[in-house]
Order: sequence, then structure tokens, then C-alpha cells
Amino acid sequence: MWIAIALLLSAATLLSMVRLLLGPSILDRSISLDVLLACAIAGIGAYGAYHREASVLPILLVLALLGFVGSVSVSRFVAKQEKSAPPEPLEDVEDR
Repeated sequence: MWIAIALLLSAATLLSMVRLLLGPSILDRSISLDVLLACAIAGIGAYGAYHREASVLPILLVLALLGFVGSVSVSRFVAKQEKSAPPEPLEDVEDR
């Protein structure tokens, strides 16, 4: 079972790395970093469960907090950028 978990997490990490490198926008890259962090959390959690170690719980807590703060920070940054961008011109619409 440990091998199956490692293979699935490796596949998810690889696909997330592809999205990180090819993502056209900052939001795509942010989501891929969240997925990478979730894969790390799942891997560390699986390791802790398999070896019955409770010492990994603080690491999991810090990683989860880091992911949350990072996601909120990027979303606020993008929201501020969208507010400061000039509005796009409206298309001509025929009167009805």
C-alpha cells in the first residue's frame, strides 16, 4: 500500500509541476503550488500514519497554515491588480 501511495502522490506532483511551469496566469501557478503543498502534506501524513509517529503533526500544521496564508496572499494580490487595471472599453451595442 505504501508503494501505491507513493506512486499516486508522485504522479500528482509531476502533473502539478507541469502546470506550474506552463500555467499562463499567476492563479494557475498558485493553484499548482497549493496542490504541491497538499501532496507534501499527504505524503508526510501517510508516513506518520504508517510509522505511527505523532511527531509529524506540528509539521503538518505548519504546512497547512503556510498553504492557507499563501493562497489568501496571492488572491488579495490578484484582486488589487484587477482593481487598479483600467477598465476595458465597452463594445458598441445597437439600440433595441
